[in-house]
Amino acid sequence: MNDITISNNPDRERFEVSVAGKVIGKAWYKAYDGDGQAERIFYHTVVNEEYAGQGLAGRLAKAALDETVAAGLGIVPVCPFIKSYITGHPEYEASTVAITPAHLQFLDKALAARA
Repeated sequence: MNDITISNNPDRERFEVSVAGKVIGKAWYKAYDGDGQAERIFYHTVVNEEYAGQGLAGRLAKAALDETVAAGLGIVPVCPFIKSYITGHPEYEASTVAITPAHLQFLDKALAARA
């Protein structure tokens, strides 16, 4: 698969992996101001089932985390996949922020407002 692209879609607050122009995976996030440091709360990652097992979720996570670090933002890994990815890739630990009740309350309110 050479026609894979991964991009940030800030209007939808998600990173997307596309194959031949079709979005087949997403890593959703919310921007958060954590006591003066801008952070990105990652809360859900999914790749369409027919593309499972091809390493696309890992490529999506890497691109999302690399861009987050490059932008100087803290990573808040609420999403189990992102959390697991960071565990296997210690280069992101310095940019990872511990999840607090404030993060979860913010996320709950933001997602409830969206629904």
